Amino acid sequence: QVQLVESGGGSVQPGGSLTLSCVASGFTLDGYIVGWFRQAPGKEREGVSAISSGSSITVYYDSVKGRFTISRDYPKNTVYLQMNNLHSEDTGIYYCAAAKMASVSRPQATDFMTNGRGSYWGQGTQVTVSP
Repeated sequence: QVQLVESGGGSVQPGGSLTLSCVASGFTLDGYIVGWFRQAPGKEREGVSAISSGSSITVYYDSVKGRFTISRDYPKNTVYLQMNNLHSEDTGIYYCAAAKMASVSRPQATDFMTNGRGSYWGQGTQVTVSP
């Protein structure tokens, strides 16, 4: 069964940290660009970050630059999102998505993050940042 499963969400205070994981099963993430997306209550889904198949290209939404780091572990078939200095505006459901793109340019990676054209999506994990 092909699926992506997110984990690592939770409730933290502003300034806190969380690390999200996105584990793929039924297929290998090699050859796929993987992104993280989030949706806050009452808002549209937005892209947060994306990482190319070879990890040579990473892109970030402006508001998370310098605070979030995306990475991937090939043997574990997993992509991570390390989130530091969390703000209340980071609250939402976080999803990972993957699209078959073995080689991408930075504009293509940014387009993927912006438009979320993933072939596979996870079910999401809740992140809540509040005092």
